[in-house]
Amino acid sequence: MYQFLVSFTVQPDHRDDFVRAAAKVARDSLANEPGSHRFEIVADEANADVFYLNEVYADVDAFNTHASGPYFAAFFAEASAYAEGPTWLMRGNLVADTATAAS
Repeated sequence: MYQFLVSFTVQPDHRDDFVRAAAKVARDSLANEPGSHRFEIVADEANADVFYLNEVYADVDAFNTHASGPYFAAFFAEASAYAEGPTWLMRGNLVADTATAAS
């Protein structure tokens, strides 16, 4: 699984717009893009103008398909007018849990 976490800083009068646009891209991507597994919108607890997008894809190719698709483009066409970002905070592949309990 390919995962990432990005942040956006949103102009205060556009917080609801950002959440609406992010929720739309989440719904559309999850419904129509095979390989899209999770798309979460997280509000920062200390700064009301900061939001995080936590996304999970089957692999990097599924993410690249998303990033070149119409939902991604529509989101950035709107959000770039009132949000700074994305700032990449984490990206990579999930490491399988191979640890075993010690006896």
